[in-house]
Amino acid sequence: MFKKILFATSATAASDHAARVAFNIAKSYQSNLNIFHVMGVPTRGYSQVVVDVKTKEEVSVDEDYIAWVTEEIKTYYEKYLDESLKYSIDVAVGLPAREILRQAKTMKPDLILLGGTTGDEDETVYKKSLAGSTLQKVAKAANCPVLVVNRPAASFWGGLSNIVFGTDFSKTSDKAFDFAIKVAKALDCELSVFHALDITPLHTGKMLSQDEIEQQIRESLRKIRARYESRLKELKGYSMDVWEGIPFIEIVKYARDKHADLLIMAHHSRKVPSGDIRLGGNVEQVIVRAGCPVISINK
Repeated sequence: MFKKILFATSATAASDHAARVAFNIAKSYQSNLNIFHVMGVPTRGYSQVVVDVKTKEEVSVDEDYIAWVTEEIKTYYEKYLDESLKYSIDVAVGLPAREILRQAKTMKPDLILLGGTTGDEDETVYKKSLAGSTLQKVAKAANCPVLVVNRPAASFWGGLSNIVFGTDFSKTSDKAFDFAIKVAKALDCELSVFHALDITPLHTGKMLSQDEIEQQIRESLRKIRARYESRLKELKGYSMDVWEGIPFIEIVKYARDKHADLLIMAHHSRKVPSGDIRLGGNVEQVIVRAGCPVISINK
């Protein structure tokens, strides 16, 4: 499934949850793991003086400093590095999102793995309830799936047995379904297809009656069956469900109810301005709340 993985890390406690998953996947699937660290942003233009992301101090970047940082990263992850792991370590100077995307363009990974953090060791996006700009930009522009590991509960990646796929019936969701089927087949998992019916007055324009809600649930289930069931029959087990409520809350609740090991969703399903880097609101909220890793698909 994942021949090449790009793990973008700050090599601090903020990335520890993501690191456990990155190393576990790489060892489980004999992947080539690229451990990638952006040291900092130049203080001026193309200056080689940067503010180090770990020490917060200004440092002059030269070959010796790069070698020292590389060795520090190797030491930090020493407990994961053994002969069974195929890995490389790269460091760069610049804006994190830009450098991560540049590295991805060069190595063409099958998966980019990120920790959903703000960059501060003691501040996760879960506490702030928003995704950091690096995550937003990478998830929007990446040409491969982006796996986000945010909360500690999501960091213990074991054998996958149940995947939840959240759909909004868009073309982007169809592409995400293609990926979900591929993963479920490769790893012999059950796949649960879920749609969260948004019944909030802000979305519907009115307060729906119970009859109207139940009618829309039936229509959504018919859509799921028509769109996905023929391919779901190829799997060892599957389910299809529609719940009503606030979408991101219902998706998180459903994944918890299913004891999901992985959640797969599309984002930017609806058209947004080209300069808008924000994740779709529901996906962003799912990422910061889910108790399992979340894979975001944009193409």
